[in-house]
Amino acid sequence: MGGLRLTFRFVTAPTGSLLIAGSIATDHLMTFGGKFADSLVVEQLDKLSVSFLVDDLEIRRGGVAPNMCFGLAHLGLRPVLVGAAGGDFADYRSWLERHGVDCDSVHISETQHTARFVCTTDSTMAQFASFYPGAMSEAAQIELAPIVARVGEPTYVLVGADDPDAMRRHTDECRQRGYPFIADCSQQLAFAEGDLIRDLIDGAAILFSNEYESHVIEKKTGWSAEEILDRVGFQVTTLGKDGVRVTSKDGTSFEVPAASDVAAIEPTGVGDAFRAGFLAALSWGTSLERAAQVGCVLAAYVVETVGTQEYSFTHAEFVERVRGSYGDAAADEVATHLA
Repeated sequence: MGGLRLTFRFVTAPTGSLLIAGSIATDHLMTFGGKFADSLVVEQLDKLSVSFLVDDLEIRRGGVAPNMCFGLAHLGLRPVLVGAAGGDFADYRSWLERHGVDCDSVHISETQHTARFVCTTDSTMAQFASFYPGAMSEAAQIELAPIVARVGEPTYVLVGADDPDAMRRHTDECRQRGYPFIADCSQQLAFAEGDLIRDLIDGAAILFSNEYESHVIEKKTGWSAEEILDRVGFQVTTLGKDGVRVTSKDGTSFEVPAASDVAAIEPTGVGDAFRAGFLAALSWGTSLERAAQVGCVLAAYVVETVGTQEYSFTHAEFVERVRGSYGDAAADEVATHLA
């Protein structure tokens, strides 16, 4: 796979479906007014036993796949949600469908609850979190071919954090059937061994990660940054408050600053929103730089709210926020796709 070959294919022919595979979960989000670090003794971490009195509790819809689908739908696309949920998914499904997400291919477990993410964030935006997989453990039962038969050939299949067996099955099926796929291992990188990570990213059209995760990928796979670029179309690395970096083995490398005038409140789901904005813009046929800018603006809406799907905006408001961060040319181009 050389250079940006798959990237150009996507940009010049954005006509297929977008399949977004990953965890479906509810988020239980709490905030702690102090700093976790003040309660941690480095020399005693092997005996860690701490409790934090939190200020509030928000129960929100979440999971990486619905978060991305919600963002894509807000920008005018109709993404296909691919994942497993429990019998308690009905209300969540109704919410997503009202916002333009195709949920007809979600696997519903007969025995397990929908997965649950529990997270506490301190005043420095550091987080302690735990995740109950529940129905997610059945995601490996999902086959992509029947979904493609229903919605048409995919422009991309994004394989996000999910049951590891499901991630491997989806990735292998994409290779076998020739579906361009995106590797987005995110939270699973902490638990995955090198063999799994290598299998999930080798041959991906796009590799998404944050900066820390990019180093984890290098360490666990044993591949250098250059060797990773040799195996993917291009790599998109989010840099937190510093924006995003896009690189490819053909020498393409640039950074886009984060959106301006952001009042950060809660960071959960920011990466998912960035990915949604990035993919939405690519589906419109924009440049990689413009896609990164759209991703950064959508991410700003999430970090300014508590919850991953609680933001809202009109298309005109979104365009003006692009204008304020990246100028008239960027805003005018985005406006043509949101008209």
